[in-house]
Amino acid sequence: MSIVDNKKAFHDYFVEEKYEAGLVLEGWEAKAIRAGRAQIKEAYVVIKDGELFLIGAHISPLAQASTHVHPDPVRTRKLLLHEREISKLIGKVERAGYALVPLDLHFAKGRIKLEIGLAKGKKEYDKRDSEKKKDWEREKGRLMRTAR
Repeated sequence: MSIVDNKKAFHDYFVEEKYEAGLVLEGWEAKAIRAGRAQIKEAYVVIKDGELFLIGAHISPLAQASTHVHPDPVRTRKLLLHEREISKLIGKVERAGYALVPLDLHFAKGRIKLEIGLAKGKKEYDKRDSEKKKDWEREKGRLMRTAR
C-alpha cells in the first residue's frame, strides 16, 4: 500500500532498476507517516562511508504524538539494504553516472519501506518527448472511448 509517490522522479529521470530499502525512523516519524504526513518530492539518496542516507524528505510531526520530543522534520535518515546491494549501487553510481532517487514510500508487511531507483537524468528534449508520448496515449484513449 503506497503512502507517498514521487511522480517528479519519473519526469526528471530514466529509472532503470528499483530497490526496496528499510528506513531507520523514530517513533514520532512512524506515526506521522502512517497519518500520511510525509513528502519525498525534493528528497534524494546519497552514499556516505558505504551506507545510504535519505536527505531532504519532509515528515511533518503530529502535535499529539511529539510532546516530549523536539522533532526535526527534514533530518537525514539511514536506509537499510543488504551489503551486496549497497556495493552494487556504489559501483554504478560512482562509475556509470547514475543517481539514486526515492520513488515511493509504502507499507510492506506492516513496515515502512522506501523504494529507490537507480536512474539517469533526462535532458530537456527527453522530457518533452516523454510528455508528447503521454499526451498521445491520453488522446488515443479518448478517441477509442468515443469510437465505441
